[in-house]
Amino acid sequence: MTTADAWSETPATALLVLSDGSIIEGRGLGATGQAVGEICFNTAMTGYQEILTDPSYSGQIITFTFPHVGNVGTNDEDIETVNMAAESGIRGVVLAAEITDPSNYRAAKHLDAWLKSRNLIGISGVDTRALTALIREKGVPNGVIAHSPDGEFDVESLKAEAAAWPGLVGMDLAKDASTTQSHPWSQTTWKWDAGFGEAADAKFKVVAIDFGIKRNILRLLADAGCDVTVLPATASADEVLAHEPDGVFLSNGPGDPAATGTYSVDMIRKVVDNGVPTFGICLGHQMLALALGGDTVKMHQGHHGANHPVFDHTTGKVEITSMNHGFSVNAETLPDNVEQTHVSLFDGSNCGLAMKDKPVFSVQYHPEASPGPQDSHYLFKRFTDMMQSHKESQAA
Repeated sequence: MTTADAWSETPATALLVLSDGSIIEGRGLGATGQAVGEICFNTAMTGYQEILTDPSYSGQIITFTFPHVGNVGTNDEDIETVNMAAESGIRGVVLAAEITDPSNYRAAKHLDAWLKSRNLIGISGVDTRALTALIREKGVPNGVIAHSPDGEFDVESLKAEAAAWPGLVGMDLAKDASTTQSHPWSQTTWKWDAGFGEAADAKFKVVAIDFGIKRNILRLLADAGCDVTVLPATASADEVLAHEPDGVFLSNGPGDPAATGTYSVDMIRKVVDNGVPTFGICLGHQMLALALGGDTVKMHQGHHGANHPVFDHTTGKVEITSMNHGFSVNAETLPDNVEQTHVSLFDGSNCGLAMKDKPVFSVQYHPEASPGPQDSHYLFKRFTDMMQSHKESQAA
């Protein structure tokens, strides 16, 4: 009997049920139970732990197109957030191959055990190429991922739950992904044989608005000489400006920017009107666009991966970027005092903007990578250069 024959005679211990009623069978891993979310695919070949702890994936079930996931294990250093409550975080993971034993000197825990510890449900044995092709053709579906070791499922109930879930449009998830109180940040990036460091001699006071911020963003701000204070997503303009910041950073995060914007756009607009240098990424980029008068739209399949080429109109260069978003800014709705600075070379969608008359800019992608290439680290220096120029102009 071949391995395929043996697999075909083994009852499925996990199901992925799509909102159209389609059922994908596989082997269960991680936590048991069921969870509903939007099913997306990620094309990155490395960094699955960073992806699985990125708050921007809240409400989503991630399909990895790369088959070998789990082979480097997990550790406590590659976590991008600690705020991954089951109701507000990632909903599940879809794999092609079964998880192998870790083979890396940094591994501290098997991925399967790590998923269990974080209450994340997984399914393996899935034809992820076919699922990815389906998403590219029909758009991101909603679905339910379920794991039952005995192979017993209430299929009709799972179908009903998948069909009834409203999806991410109109859903504010940033509030749940955010910190609930302000706190300082001083940890710098990881160095070989040294680990993480501590910032010293900071030159700029920066307030980072946490819509679901990743740790490596904060580390790169600290590397760049910023004394960082993190504020919740619900912070008011008065709370932000009370810190007398040299700059304000608007972070990544999950959900529909229009929904989060109901309480954040006013804050952003007042910060910008006060002339404070402002830098946004991902969800922060989208909400900055809303604050400046633009619109956002839900994408057909979204951009999720670490190999997305972006053209920077300000330098004439192409950078390979890390992306994770299901909404985008409609560049045609940006006002005359805002220019489009970056575009995706995959589909021409907006990937950056800058104000012509104020020290304000943002990008759609993740310049901190983690995982991904480091082509875009220059943006953190662009931010500090902007703050320095603004301080000098204020002193003149």
